[in-house]
Amino acid sequence: MNRRDFIRGAAAAGLALRFGPRAFAGQAASLTSPPALAVVEGESPAAITKEAIALLGGMGRFVGKGDRVVIKPNIGWDRTPDMAACTNPEVVKALVELVLGAGAKKAIVIDNTTNQAKRCYVRSGIQEAVKQAGGDMLFVDDYRVKKMALKGEWLKEWEIVQDVVESDLIINVPIAKHHSLCRLTLGAKNWLGATAGARNQFHQSLDKAVVDLSAFFKPRLTVLDAYRILVRNGPQGGRISDTELRKTVVAGTDPVAVDVFAASLFGIGPNELPYLGMARERGLGQTDLGKVRLEKRKI
Repeated sequence: MNRRDFIRGAAAAGLALRFGPRAFAGQAASLTSPPALAVVEGESPAAITKEAIALLGGMGRFVGKGDRVVIKPNIGWDRTPDMAACTNPEVVKALVELVLGAGAKKAIVIDNTTNQAKRCYVRSGIQEAVKQAGGDMLFVDDYRVKKMALKGEWLKEWEIVQDVVESDLIINVPIAKHHSLCRLTLGAKNWLGATAGARNQFHQSLDKAVVDLSAFFKPRLTVLDAYRILVRNGPQGGRISDTELRKTVVAGTDPVAVDVFAASLFGIGPNELPYLGMARERGLGQTDLGKVRLEKRKI
């Protein structure tokens, strides 16, 4: 034992004698606690989704017995999965299976689509995937929408899909893709699909709008699909040549950090997306990935 190790050991022993073993409980917990961000790469969208959740501590960390869970993917466009306009159906299916396997009473998948909903649900492959996994697909209609006080800095009130806010847990499941108006659409912008009304008005101040919505919904878990990403002509694309295969899923408890990592897949830094800095200032998450515990894995 060298002198430095001897001094370190003596100091630790002294603290243990003075304060007892609980003095180190917090330190030990921090070393064994799950990461804030899990990035998994692999051939199967379902397998990498399940591995990412496992790295975060498992779905049982988030879901309680009998919970009503809403899974909120992007199903906005009448596009097949290879166009990367909607969340990969295998990612959604894996999450439904995990949620129900953790003891949830319901795993509900819902999105207020841009194109006609019945076409989007079918052509995206998500409706069939959810059915196979034992989940429930719901369509947004007037009976499911209610104007609510958001108390945001820009959005004071708006029409909100009630199934989302009345759930025990919301899992935000965006796809990473290019957007012609705001460069990228990631987790924060995915909340537009949990709203109704004249959503085109959001684009008057989109960065402020998505931050207000993020602060309102406060997801405990975000699972971002970057298996195949849309790199141009977003948000709906239309050609396979507009996409790139990244075979990655990013899951995390820090929704801002998830978006920061996703933006890096496009070579875009957090300072280039104004809403990320706004979200950090509002205490919604971290933009410096160096301050986030991140675990990567390839399977």
